[in-house]
Amino acid sequence: MASALLVIDVQQSFEHLPFWSEDDLPAYQAAQTALIQGCRARRVPVVQVFHHNLASDSLFNPANGRCVAQDWLPKEHDHRVVKHVHNALTDSGLDVWLRRQGVDHLIISGMRTEQCCETTARVASDLGYRVDFVSEATLTFAMRHPDGREFSAAEIRARTELVLDGRFARVCTVAECLESLEH
Repeated sequence: MASALLVIDVQQSFEHLPFWSEDDLPAYQAAQTALIQGCRARRVPVVQVFHHNLASDSLFNPANGRCVAQDWLPKEHDHRVVKHVHNALTDSGLDVWLRRQGVDHLIISGMRTEQCCETTARVASDLGYRVDFVSEATLTFAMRHPDGREFSAAEIRARTELVLDGRFARVCTVAECLESLEH
């Protein structure tokens, strides 16, 4: 079985959004970096995924110069794709590239746990990939429900783990993911 690590939307665009918070950033950076380094050491391809939105007022419009990797992200990667929807597999060419590489196992990491990461995990599962969702190597932010309730990043992450684990993915830690790559 061949694996690939997806590093989804770790781009400077997020740093300019009103909800950007660095509260969980140090822990996320450490986990994401360890996962990338561990995958590289095991010769698992690392795929950088970037989100582009061509609306002129979008922070995700590549014309604004912010659709590049955050400064701390390791620069080495094996493949790079651009997506225009929430998941990394629709209309990005990634599914074709993965299948040509013989990849049948995806490791999901990156930004917006409940949005692009979760959506990619669901679509990947539906397409027949085995999916590891490395929750500690995802980052999200607090959100306010329309009824006024505030949900913390931890609550959102827990909800994502609940709905994915055993259904669409195996939710695991960096250490668990890397250990499973040894077998």
